[in-house]
Amino acid sequence: TVIIETLRERGSSYKVVPGVLVRHHGPFTWGKTPEEAVYHSVVLEEVARMARLTEQLNPKAEEAPTYLLDKHYLRKHGSAAYYGQK
Repeated sequence: TVIIETLRERGSSYKVVPGVLVRHHGPFTWGKTPEEAVYHSVVLEEVARMARLTEQLNPKAEEAPTYLLDKHYLRKHGSAAYYGQK
C-alpha cells in the first residue's frame, strides 16, 4: 500500500516504475510475468552497483539534474517518444 501511495503522490504508477527501494526493508520489483519481475530485479541490482561505484570513485558526485532525467525518460516514454519505438 505504501509503495502505491508513494507512486501516486509523485505522479507515477507501478506500470511506469518497475521497482523501488524501501528504506529499512529492501527492493521490490514486479512485471507482467515472473520472468519480467526477475529481469527488473537484475536491472535494479546493476543500477545500485553503478551508484555504489560512482560514489567510491567520487564521493562528491551529484545527482543528475531533473531536466536531464526528464529528457532521457520522455524520449522513450513521453507523448513524442522517439527512442526504442517500433
